[in-house]
Amino acid sequence: MNGGYVGSPGWRLQIRHRTGMQYAGLVGSSYNEARMSPTIEPRQSVLDSRITVWPSARTFAYRDYWGTTVTAFDVQVSHESLEVIADATVETLVATPARSNGIGWDDLDRPAVAERWPELLLPTPRTALDEELTELATSMRAAFKTPDEAARAVCELVRQEITYASGTTGVQTDAVQVWRQRLGVCQDLSHLAIALLRTMGLPARYVSGYLHPTPNAPLGQPVAGQSHAWVEWWTGDWHAYDPTNGVGVGERHVVVGRGRDYGDVPPLKGVYAGPPNTSQTVEVTLTRVR
Repeated sequence: MNGGYVGSPGWRLQIRHRTGMQYAGLVGSSYNEARMSPTIEPRQSVLDSRITVWPSARTFAYRDYWGTTVTAFDVQVSHESLEVIADATVETLVATPARSNGIGWDDLDRPAVAERWPELLLPTPRTALDEELTELATSMRAAFKTPDEAARAVCELVRQEITYASGTTGVQTDAVQVWRQRLGVCQDLSHLAIALLRTMGLPARYVSGYLHPTPNAPLGQPVAGQSHAWVEWWTGDWHAYDPTNGVGVGERHVVVGRGRDYGDVPPLKGVYAGPPNTSQTVEVTLTRVR
């Protein structure tokens, strides 16, 4: 999936992602999809992965259109709470950019590219731009000789201009809102970067997963983490970059899913029949074991 990277053995990570839902009364039934299982791909190996649901429910796993593993389940007994726990052990690589000539602006402008990646070039509600940002994307494209140089510059601009601040945005916040308020979280920085990349003519996609927060983390020490997001763009190969932290994607990153934006990869979504949801708790624990 990431032809732009080669690497040597990196980290082995244990991941636990727990989501708890509490309702105001008895829920009669619920139908759910979880996207919490790491993917198997060249830069990471999945040694173990399982999802546990309470109340107990039979699960069914499949790959969606974007290649993300979806665990579907429905709960048909009355319940006042729902708990979903995803456990995984993953080995990652120390990613090093592979030597690649890449392709130029003229190549990206060819009809064949649009025909190959139509969904990853078109805006979504979260990645549509206004006139100001469209002009910014146009000027940045003109300022750099190669698409890869421009893409890196976009990620750096987003990191410099947007201050990371939890609780300032929601899952429906779009790129224009993020730019205007200059505040957001990882998914917001990724949406803004993707929006600029697509407007410049680069196919770009949203990546969801996990990031161990501590470089050179000690072995065996559990740390609190959270779901994370970053971007990939295509210039003959896929190149991955984390605009929130200003780093390439490496041994601390674990991929769960990809799509056009967050809407394609929510960790948990579903519908249910019953009273309102009164609270939701999310806990992610990451442990480096090698």
